[in-house]
Parts: sequence; C-alpha cells; structure tokens
Amino acid sequence: MRHKPSIAITLPGLEMENPTMIASGVLGLSSKVFYESLDNGAGAIVTKSVSLNPIAGYRNPTFVAVPYGYLNAIGLSNPGASVFLEELSLLKKNTPIVVSLFADSSSNFKRLAEIMDESCAKAYELNLSCPHVKKGGFEIGHKPKLVNEIVNTVSSATKRPIYVKISPNVSDPVEIAKAAEKGGAAAITATNTIRGMAIDVKTGVPILTNKVGGLSGPALKPISLRCVYEISKNIDIPVIGCGGISNWKDAVEYLMAGASAVQIGSAIASYSTSVFNQIGEGLRQYLKEKSYRSVSELIGLSHKI
Repeated sequence: MRHKPSIAITLPGLEMENPTMIASGVLGLSSKVFYESLDNGAGAIVTKSVSLNPIAGYRNPTFVAVPYGYLNAIGLSNPGASVFLEELSLLKKNTPIVVSLFADSSSNFKRLAEIMDESCAKAYELNLSCPHVKKGGFEIGHKPKLVNEIVNTVSSATKRPIYVKISPNVSDPVEIAKAAEKGGAAAITATNTIRGMAIDVKTGVPILTNKVGGLSGPALKPISLRCVYEISKNIDIPVIGCGGISNWKDAVEYLMAGASAVQIGSAIASYSTSVFNQIGEGLRQYLKEKSYRSVSELIGLSHKI
C-alpha cells in the first residue's frame, strides 16, 4: 500500500496538522472565527496584535484594493489585553493559537506577556514591524540592538516560545533576524507588509486616512520570499513565511526557500477561510506526486541546489 504523505509540522510550542497559519491582523479577535478557521483547515491561528490598552485605530478608509494586492492602515485597533484575555478564555486549552503582542517598549512587551500567560496561548508573536503606526512598529523593528533587548526581556519573563515578526522595510532583514535569535527568539516570521500608498486622481487626496499603509497580497510575495530564503540560511531557528500566499504552489515555494510554515492573510479576502483546505489538499497531492513522505522534506530544498 502506498504511503500517505504527512503534512503535519511542529513549531516551538505548536503541533500543527498542516503548515498553514492565519496571519496576524486577519480575523484575529473572535473565538468563533478562530474555530471556523481551524474547521476550514488552518493549522494554527495568529491573533490580531493586542496592546496593553485599547487602540481605536484610524478612521475609514483604512483598506483599499490595488493591483496585485491590498493596502491597509487600520492602526492596530484592538480592545486591549484585559478584554482580549476574556475572549481567549472561551478557547479550549489545546487550541493551536499564537497571540500577537504589540507595544512601544521592552517593559510593556514584558507586561503583555505576563498578562497573556494566563491564556491558552502556545506562543507569542512580537509585532516589531507594523509600517503604519505612530509609535512602535517599524520605529522599533529596524534597530537590531532594540530588537535584541525586547526579545531578551520578553523571553526571560515567560516560558512560552517567542516568535518575532520582522519588516521587509529594513536595509538588512537578516541582521534583524540574527538580533532576535540572539535575544532568545524561538522563530522568525518574515515578513510584514511593505510601506505603500494610493492616491485618488479625482481629488489628489491619498485614499487611506493615514496616507501610508502596508501593501499585502501577491505583489509582496517575491520580496518576502527572498527575505525567507536569506534569513533561513543565516539563523538556526525556524522561519515562518508570510506574504502573498494564495495557493499551494506559493506555499511550496516558501517551504523550499526555508520556511517551516506559512501564514496567510490577504488570500482570505479573496477566497475566504476555505483557502486553508485548498492549500492543504494541494500540498498532499504534490507530495504524493513527487513521492515525498513528509512536507518537512521540502523545507530549505532550494538551499541544497
């Protein structure tokens, strides 16, 4: 009997039935939506970034479709750590969930982790890369020394694994990833969105209220894929690929570039959460046709050629 290939993946703190995850910022604050996504094939959930205190975010418009992707400047709107902790209490303890944390200092990141240690979170993803917030985000994430300090402070305050989401808007993502690894990161998520804008030609006014937003979707894929390839060659912890993944072929590219798992965001706007089942089935079929026994055999394959 022919062996059925496995698409299960293990990340620090997570046992996943497949290597797909919901990217932070997409459908990320409701326990009901978490379970709907898992039922539709997501291997794990990364929540929307949560801060110590509530953030209202920017006024509309905060989202606009552009060729080959989307621009968004939502402003990290969230209800704050205490309220979100109540939402997380509705989840079963074995739910494969990573809580995204956002703060403007190492001490506030530490406090967030201490609060969320009361939840069922299996790991934390530190958002050190949001390109359109007034304080924190890219301001923090492009300084290796500060990245190292934040990760070291948080990792010393919790037993949960720390993932670090880095920006493509820096001159050397590898340097940032190395700083995070030295600080105690258990994994790197590469990458966040890239800074961009759109203008209404009838009025001459930038469409987004914040003027500048983050570009996601297929246009981001070649940039993030390159970052994953370069980062994974230079660090010893897992890399999670994120940026423009819409189908199983995209996922295979990221795995071959060195990613151990992939996060999906914008594709949900186009295909709904059914995209996870589509990618999972595509991966199984690809492995079967290529006579691979496990999806892990694809990880970093392009580095060996």
